[in-house]
Amino acid sequence: MRSSAASRIQTVLAGLVTIAVVGVIAVVVLFSPRESAPECRTWTAEQRENAATIIRAGQDLGLSERDQTIAVMTAMGESSLRNLDYGDWETSGVRNPDGSPTTSIGLFQQQDEWGTREARMDPYTAATMFYRAMLAEVPEPERLSMEPTLVAHRTQINAQPDHYAPFWPAAEALVADPSGSGGC
Repeated sequence: MRSSAASRIQTVLAGLVTIAVVGVIAVVVLFSPRESAPECRTWTAEQRENAATIIRAGQDLGLSERDQTIAVMTAMGESSLRNLDYGDWETSGVRNPDGSPTTSIGLFQQQDEWGTREARMDPYTAATMFYRAMLAEVPEPERLSMEPTLVAHRTQINAQPDHYAPFWPAAEALVADPSGSGGC
């Protein structure tokens, strides 16, 4: 009789544990933030136009689709493909390593040393400047063997080498389909 009661208690406890585990899983699934895959993001007309301009600048320079995708990925990571007339200094008080305020603007958040304000705010010119810097900083044989985020990092000199990595799938999808539909 004793073992029968103990057996029932164990069964009830096992059932309660199972219910608790299922409940925790349900809460996690129901209340976890849901984002669509980055490659399925809906892009605004402005963002698609900026991506198309970056792609066109790369094509005009005779660069590969991979290089164009690196540039689009970089602009996604820097400005979400928006031609911003402000940068990290204005939004977050970010300073350069020497302590001076950053002067980042445009699609690629390029600072003063990249060119004039007008050049950095012109999407085609800004993309061309990015490509030329990429070609100078990461020659083709090396560029082909590097992770795209590291190519962008070496070109942009971002504080975080892996900053651009999450944007690679979205950039691939957008370069493959500049309409931004991406089959989503």
